[in-house]
Amino acid sequence: MALTLDGTAGITYPNSTTQASAGQVLQVVSSVSNTQTSTTSTSPVTSGFSVSITPKFSTSKILVILNCSIGQALNNAYVNVQLWRGGSSIFNFSPVSCYIFTGTSVSQVNMTVSETYLDSPATTSSISYTPYFSASSGATVYFGANNNYSSITLMEIAV
Repeated sequence: MALTLDGTAGITYPNSTTQASAGQVLQVVSSVSNTQTSTTSTSPVTSGFSVSITPKFSTSKILVILNCSIGQALNNAYVNVQLWRGGSSIFNFSPVSCYIFTGTSVSQVNMTVSETYLDSPATTSSISYTPYFSASSGATVYFGANNNYSSITLMEIAV
């Protein structure tokens, strides 16, 4: 039984399957959106923005990098952002608060939030990652606030 070791390609087994070297980035997919979605719900609602990846190995990790433009309409509300894989929440980011200073005459406060999450999906089937968001109270909150850009980048990492 012969194995082929390659510093770049990884290990090739006699049945011609390959396992990449640990820590190697196998693929990167990304998506950008500038569509604003709003809600007053305290339960998570979809941002309508997602990206899919088909891992090459079931042992791979998926590094999710989310940069999202969020906002709120002058109510000092927290914007809660969750990361969903398929139809389930897999990570709750820290609530983000947008505060208004007294005397400010704007109708909406916006900010960009960057978050990362390392997922272990244990599959080689296509999987989709979607940010969901909600308000801490009945205030209006926004994802893709004022049509500013939000992005999701997925990196498959060999283990």
